[in-house]
Amino acid sequence: MVQSIDRAMSIISVLVSDPNKQHWSISEIAEQTDLPLSTVHRLISSLIKHGLILQVPESKQYKVGYTWMEIGLRILDKMDMRAVARAVMEQLAANVRETVYLNIPQGTHAMVLERVEGPTSVRSMDNLGERIPLHIGAANKTILASMNPTEAEQIVTGLIPDAKKRRELLERLPEIRQNGYAVSYGEKTEGTASIAAPIFGLNQKVVGALSIGVPSYRINEQLLSSLIEQTQQSAKEISHKIGALP
Repeated sequence: MVQSIDRAMSIISVLVSDPNKQHWSISEIAEQTDLPLSTVHRLISSLIKHGLILQVPESKQYKVGYTWMEIGLRILDKMDMRAVARAVMEQLAANVRETVYLNIPQGTHAMVLERVEGPTSVRSMDNLGERIPLHIGAANKTILASMNPTEAEQIVTGLIPDAKKRRELLERLPEIRQNGYAVSYGEKTEGTASIAAPIFGLNQKVVGALSIGVPSYRINEQLLSSLIEQTQQSAKEISHKIGALP
Protein backbone atom coordinates (compact mmCIF):
# COMPACT_ATOMS: atom_id res chain seq x y z
CA MET A 1 0.00 0.00 0.00
CA VAL A 2 2.73 2.46 1.02
CA GLN A 3 4.71 1.68 -2.14
CA SER A 4 1.64 2.32 -4.31
CA ILE A 5 1.06 5.67 -2.62
CA ASP A 6 4.68 6.64 -3.11
CA ARG A 7 4.55 5.67 -6.77
CA ALA A 8 1.25 7.48 -7.32
CA MET A 9 2.67 10.65 -5.79
CA SER A 10 5.77 10.37 -7.97
CA ILE A 11 3.45 10.46 -11.00
CA ILE A 12 1.64 13.52 -9.65
CA SER A 13 5.01 15.17 -9.01
CA VAL A 14 5.96 14.68 -12.65
CA LEU A 15 2.68 16.18 -13.87
CA VAL A 16 3.31 19.39 -11.90
CA SER A 17 7.08 19.52 -12.35
CA ASP A 18 7.17 21.80 -15.40
CA PRO A 19 4.94 24.92 -15.45
CA ASN A 20 5.45 25.16 -19.23
CA LYS A 21 4.31 21.59 -19.91
CA GLN A 22 0.65 20.85 -19.17
CA HIS A 23 0.24 17.42 -20.76
CA TRP A 24 2.40 14.28 -20.45
CA SER A 25 2.37 11.03 -22.39
CA ILE A 26 2.42 7.77 -20.46
CA SER A 27 5.87 6.98 -21.83
CA GLU A 28 7.21 10.34 -20.58
CA ILE A 29 5.74 9.69 -17.15
CA ALA A 30 7.27 6.21 -17.05
CA GLU A 31 10.65 7.60 -18.06
CA GLN A 32 10.55 10.38 -15.45
CA THR A 33 9.40 8.10 -12.62
CA ASP A 34 11.57 5.15 -13.67
CA LEU A 35 8.52 2.88 -13.39
CA PRO A 36 7.35 0.14 -15.79
CA LEU A 37 4.69 1.23 -18.29
CA SER A 38 2.27 -1.36 -16.93
CA THR A 39 2.64 0.01 -13.39
CA VAL A 40 2.17 3.59 -14.56
CA HIS A 41 -0.92 2.63 -16.54
CA ARG A 42 -2.45 0.83 -13.56
CA LEU A 43 -1.80 3.71 -11.17
CA ILE A 44 -3.05 6.33 -13.62
CA SER A 45 -6.28 4.38 -14.12
CA SER A 46 -6.88 4.42 -10.38
CA LEU A 47 -6.01 8.13 -10.06
CA ILE A 48 -8.40 8.98 -12.91
CA LYS A 49 -11.26 7.29 -11.03
CA HIS A 50 -10.76 9.76 -8.19
CA GLY A 51 -10.35 12.79 -10.42
CA LEU A 52 -6.70 13.22 -9.43
CA ILE A 53 -5.54 12.83 -13.04
CA LEU A 54 -7.37 13.66 -16.27
CA GLN A 55 -6.75 12.29 -19.75
CA VAL A 56 -6.89 14.75 -22.64
CA PRO A 57 -9.25 13.11 -25.19
CA GLU A 58 -7.55 14.57 -28.28
CA SER A 59 -3.98 13.57 -27.46
CA LYS A 60 -4.54 10.75 -24.94
CA GLN A 61 -2.00 12.48 -22.73
CA TYR A 62 -2.43 13.20 -19.03
CA LYS A 63 -2.62 16.19 -16.72
CA VAL A 64 -3.43 16.87 -13.07
CA GLY A 65 -7.13 16.57 -12.24
CA TYR A 66 -9.39 19.20 -10.71
CA THR A 67 -9.83 17.28 -7.46
CA TRP A 68 -6.51 18.72 -6.31
CA MET A 69 -7.88 22.21 -6.85
CA GLU A 70 -11.02 21.40 -4.89
CA ILE A 71 -8.96 20.05 -2.00
CA GLY A 72 -6.58 23.00 -2.11
CA LEU A 73 -9.35 25.58 -2.16
CA ARG A 74 -11.09 23.94 0.79
CA ILE A 75 -7.86 24.01 2.78
CA LEU A 76 -7.09 27.56 1.67
CA ASP A 77 -10.56 28.70 2.66
CA LYS A 78 -9.96 27.45 6.19
CA MET A 79 -6.44 28.78 6.41
CA ASP A 80 -5.60 32.18 7.87
CA MET A 81 -1.97 33.06 7.17
CA ARG A 82 -1.99 35.50 10.06
CA ALA A 83 -3.11 32.80 12.49
CA VAL A 84 -0.65 30.28 11.05
CA ALA A 85 2.22 32.75 11.25
CA ARG A 86 1.38 34.00 14.75
CA ALA A 87 2.57 30.90 16.59
CA VAL A 88 5.85 30.86 14.65
CA MET A 89 6.32 34.58 15.24
CA GLU A 90 5.73 34.22 18.98
CA GLN A 91 8.41 31.54 19.20
CA LEU A 92 10.84 33.59 17.12
CA ALA A 93 10.23 36.74 19.20
CA ALA A 94 10.85 34.76 22.39
CA ASN A 95 14.06 33.30 20.97
CA VAL A 96 15.57 36.54 19.65
CA ARG A 97 13.95 38.80 22.30
CA GLU A 98 13.07 41.36 19.64
CA THR A 99 9.92 42.40 17.77
CA VAL A 100 8.86 40.28 14.82
CA TYR A 101 6.73 41.49 11.89
CA LEU A 102 4.66 39.92 9.11
CA ASN A 103 4.26 41.96 5.91
CA ILE A 104 2.06 41.09 2.94
CA PRO A 105 2.23 42.66 -0.54
CA GLN A 106 -0.53 44.99 -1.69
CA GLY A 107 0.23 46.36 -5.13
CA THR A 108 3.21 48.69 -4.95
CA HIS A 109 3.19 48.61 -1.14
CA ALA A 110 3.24 46.05 1.67
CA MET A 111 1.03 46.08 4.74
CA VAL A 112 2.08 45.14 8.26
CA LEU A 113 -0.37 42.31 8.94
CA GLU A 114 0.93 41.08 12.31
CA ARG A 115 3.43 42.06 14.99
CA VAL A 116 4.75 40.22 18.04
CA GLU A 117 6.65 42.23 20.62
CA GLY A 118 9.85 40.75 22.02
CA PRO A 119 10.50 40.79 25.78
CA THR A 120 13.35 43.31 25.47
CA SER A 121 11.97 45.39 22.60
CA VAL A 122 12.53 49.12 23.03
CA ARG A 123 9.71 50.17 20.72
CA SER A 124 7.70 49.11 17.73
CA MET A 125 9.02 50.44 14.47
CA ASP A 126 5.98 49.64 12.30
CA ASN A 127 2.30 49.75 13.18
CA LEU A 128 -0.31 47.14 12.29
CA GLY A 129 -2.11 48.06 9.09
CA GLU A 130 0.63 50.45 8.03
CA ARG A 131 1.35 50.44 4.29
CA ILE A 132 4.99 50.83 3.28
CA PRO A 133 6.32 51.23 -0.30
CA LEU A 134 7.95 48.02 -1.50
CA HIS A 135 11.36 49.61 -2.01
CA ILE A 136 11.71 50.54 1.66
CA GLY A 137 12.96 48.09 4.30
CA ALA A 138 14.37 44.59 4.33
CA ALA A 139 10.99 42.84 4.44
CA ASN A 140 9.67 44.64 1.40
CA LYS A 141 12.89 44.14 -0.53
CA THR A 142 12.67 40.38 -0.02
CA ILE A 143 9.14 40.50 -1.42
CA LEU A 144 10.32 42.48 -4.44
CA ALA A 145 13.29 40.18 -4.99
CA SER A 146 11.04 37.11 -4.95
CA MET A 147 8.58 38.48 -7.51
CA ASN A 148 8.71 38.01 -11.26
CA PRO A 149 11.62 40.30 -12.28
CA THR A 150 9.50 42.14 -14.86
CA GLU A 151 6.80 42.86 -12.29
CA ALA A 152 9.38 43.95 -9.73
CA GLU A 153 11.01 46.31 -12.23
CA GLN A 154 7.65 47.90 -13.06
CA ILE A 155 6.96 48.48 -9.36
CA VAL A 156 10.41 49.93 -8.71
CA THR A 157 10.14 52.20 -11.75
CA GLY A 158 6.86 53.58 -10.45
CA LEU A 159 8.20 54.10 -6.92
CA ILE A 160 11.69 55.51 -7.53
CA PRO A 161 11.92 58.47 -9.92
CA ASP A 162 15.71 58.77 -9.57
CA ALA A 163 17.30 56.60 -12.28
CA LYS A 164 20.52 55.95 -10.36
CA LYS A 165 18.76 54.84 -7.16
CA ARG A 166 16.35 52.75 -9.19
CA ARG A 167 19.21 50.98 -10.98
CA GLU A 168 21.04 50.36 -7.69
CA LEU A 169 18.00 48.65 -6.17
CA LEU A 170 17.30 46.57 -9.26
CA GLU A 171 20.91 45.39 -9.26
CA ARG A 172 20.58 44.32 -5.60
CA LEU A 173 17.41 42.26 -6.03
CA PRO A 174 19.01 39.17 -7.68
CA GLU A 175 21.52 38.91 -4.81
CA ILE A 176 18.73 39.18 -2.22
CA ARG A 177 16.78 36.52 -4.07
CA GLN A 178 19.79 34.19 -4.18
CA ASN A 179 20.67 34.75 -0.51
CA GLY A 180 17.08 34.33 0.65
CA TYR A 181 17.20 37.30 3.01
CA ALA A 182 17.75 41.04 3.23
CA VAL A 183 19.15 43.39 5.87
CA SER A 184 18.43 47.10 6.07
CA TYR A 185 19.59 49.90 8.38
CA GLY A 186 17.54 52.97 9.19
CA GLU A 187 15.58 52.96 5.93
CA LYS A 188 12.27 53.75 7.61
CA THR A 189 13.16 54.50 11.23
CA GLU A 190 16.50 55.99 12.19
CA GLY A 191 18.61 53.91 14.59
CA THR A 192 16.98 50.63 13.66
CA ALA A 193 17.90 47.57 11.64
CA SER A 194 15.70 44.94 10.02
CA ILE A 195 16.44 41.35 9.02
CA ALA A 196 13.90 39.68 6.75
CA ALA A 197 13.15 36.56 4.71
CA PRO A 198 10.36 35.89 2.18
CA ILE A 199 7.31 33.71 2.78
CA PHE A 200 6.01 31.58 -0.09
CA GLY A 201 2.58 30.07 -0.66
CA LEU A 202 1.07 27.78 -3.27
CA ASN A 203 3.08 27.47 -6.50
CA GLN A 204 6.04 29.04 -4.69
CA LYS A 205 4.54 32.50 -5.10
CA VAL A 206 5.78 35.08 -2.62
CA VAL A 207 2.93 36.01 -0.26
CA GLY A 208 4.75 37.98 2.41
CA ALA A 209 7.87 38.48 4.46
CA LEU A 210 8.91 37.81 8.03
CA SER A 211 11.24 40.31 9.67
CA ILE A 212 12.93 41.10 12.96
CA GLY A 213 13.32 44.71 14.07
CA VAL A 214 16.41 45.49 16.13
CA PRO A 215 17.94 48.72 17.45
CA SER A 216 21.10 49.26 15.39
CA TYR A 217 23.37 49.55 18.42
CA ARG A 218 22.68 45.91 19.31
CA ILE A 219 23.86 44.57 15.98
CA ASN A 220 27.20 42.83 15.69
CA GLU A 221 28.47 40.23 13.25
CA GLN A 222 27.65 37.24 15.46
CA LEU A 223 24.14 38.47 16.32
CA LEU A 224 23.40 39.36 12.71
CA SER A 225 24.37 35.88 11.52
CA SER A 226 22.12 34.30 14.16
CA LEU A 227 19.16 36.57 13.34
CA ILE A 228 19.46 35.84 9.62
CA GLU A 229 19.45 32.08 10.23
CA GLN A 230 16.49 32.18 12.61
CA THR A 231 14.47 34.49 10.37
CA GLN A 232 15.01 32.22 7.37
CA GLN A 233 14.08 29.10 9.33
CA SER A 234 10.90 30.69 10.68
CA ALA A 235 9.89 32.04 7.25
CA LYS A 236 10.37 28.57 5.75
CA GLU A 237 8.26 27.06 8.53
CA ILE A 238 5.39 29.45 7.80
CA SER A 239 5.75 28.84 4.05
CA HIS A 240 5.51 25.09 4.57
CA LYS A 241 2.43 25.43 6.78
CA ILE A 242 0.54 27.50 4.22
CA GLY A 243 1.23 25.20 1.30
CA ALA A 244 4.63 25.94 -0.21
CA LEU A 245 6.65 22.99 -1.41
CA PRO A 246 9.44 21.95 0.98
